[in-house]
Amino acid sequence: MSSDKETKVFDDEVREDTVLERLGYQQELKRSFGLFGMIGFAFSIVTSWTALGGVLIVGVESGGPPVMIWSWLGICIFTLAVAYSMAEICSAYPVAGGQYSWVAVLAPPRIARGLSYVTGWFLLTGILAMGATNNFIGANFILGMANLSFPDYTIERWHTAVMAYAIALLATAANMFGPHLLDRMSRGMIIWNIAAFFIVIITILATNKNKQSASFVFHDFQNFTGFGTGYTAILGLLQSAFGMCCYDAPAHMTEEMRNASREAPKAIVLAVYIGAVTGFLFLVSVCFCIGDIDATAGSSTGVPLIQIFYDSTGSVAGTCVLASLITVIVLMCSAFLLAECSRCIFAFARDRGLPFSRVFAKVEKKRQIPLYAILLTCVVQMALNSIYFGTVTGFNTVISIATAGFYLSYAMPLFVRILARFSGHAKVMTGPYTLGRYGIVLNVVGFVFLLFTSITFSFPTVNPVDQENMNYTSAAIGIITLISIVTWLTTGKKHFTGPDTGIANVNLEIMGQENDRGGAIESNEALAEKAADAYP
Repeated sequence: MSSDKETKVFDDEVREDTVLERLGYQQELKRSFGLFGMIGFAFSIVTSWTALGGVLIVGVESGGPPVMIWSWLGICIFTLAVAYSMAEICSAYPVAGGQYSWVAVLAPPRIARGLSYVTGWFLLTGILAMGATNNFIGANFILGMANLSFPDYTIERWHTAVMAYAIALLATAANMFGPHLLDRMSRGMIIWNIAAFFIVIITILATNKNKQSASFVFHDFQNFTGFGTGYTAILGLLQSAFGMCCYDAPAHMTEEMRNASREAPKAIVLAVYIGAVTGFLFLVSVCFCIGDIDATAGSSTGVPLIQIFYDSTGSVAGTCVLASLITVIVLMCSAFLLAECSRCIFAFARDRGLPFSRVFAKVEKKRQIPLYAILLTCVVQMALNSIYFGTVTGFNTVISIATAGFYLSYAMPLFVRILARFSGHAKVMTGPYTLGRYGIVLNVVGFVFLLFTSITFSFPTVNPVDQENMNYTSAAIGIITLISIVTWLTTGKKHFTGPDTGIANVNLEIMGQENDRGGAIESNEALAEKAADAYP
């Protein structure tokens, strides 16, 4: 029995390594993640309920509870269209590059490399900014607990930035010296995450004696932005959109997963479902327990959720325990986000998409980790955290950059799949996880949703608008777009490679046929011969 299991695991690894070879890459990273570990990894990054709590200030100021709750339901429904679409593509093309690699394979050949290159820059922008945002959230929770425990302590902006630096360095150390522990940490964190979720909502619901009315939670609009009602409601989407992000994480870890073409798509979709349910229950519970809305928004802790915990429990110690449960999740999320981002940088550098690509594509042999990509991720995250020194809306700006970068990178593979259908270059998804005739419908719905939300992330969040509170997301995304175009014209067009799209299609068709009939897995040599026959 043990021998049969070992043989199956070996065959799965051979199959995944073969797919990677046909895409033009060698297997360099260690395959240590299973399905449960990857669900834990993905959910710990998505971790919707803690993400929503970390950016609760955005929702409180922009519409209040009704906008937070109803926009969350809408965002989750449309996100499922995106998640299913991405899961299908990931099943066919399980490669660490994720979105930009998929664009290279799926887009019409004439524009494939250029669009892939731009998508790679959007992806890196989003994931780097998301890591920086998570560092901000962790810093806010730690300093917020310090302020609550010691009321004479006043939080300064530079305190937040320095604490965010410390979190980034801690995550870097975990990735450098404990990479073999990531799978175990992921499995442990899904248990911690769910347990913390129930502890938090049960505690605040049980201890809060002054709950808000159903009308307040589901109907009464709150506006602290200075803008009109409709515009403010759109601004409130940012909190929900941020809370449902990063579910592409398994796609970037496929080269470290066993049986990735089957398990990674499941992890993507399940992370969204778990996040949607926990996020909704969390928002409803918190909104019923919220106290005075003005006091909550202007809490000296800087974290409205900590104020809600204190108003509910009436205990500094109890509040710190609840906040600590979330802080642990945020700190672990920092390590996982840094791991995901470093793999994206490694993949993009492997395709010669970055300056000094040879350095950032190196894998440290002993621990089998992209060491220089990890270090670069840390440096850029700390640079983004430094924005807080210059603008009071720095936190919101980095949130917007992160979410917009991700959403644009999500939109590109869906866009090229739709475009390919009209240009006659559509490819059949041949992985074991397919959507059939529903694929194009979900692609269109998901793309329209991503396009709309990406535009709204650039809107100013406070009126009147000045240089101190301006939303610089559009400027940041514009600069990134300009850099990607300029570097494409100067160096990328000549050096950027992307996956081997011709061989990949043949190989995946073969793999799909084998999956359909449940046949034996062919050897690398046999697959190579079939590919060579098709592409002499």
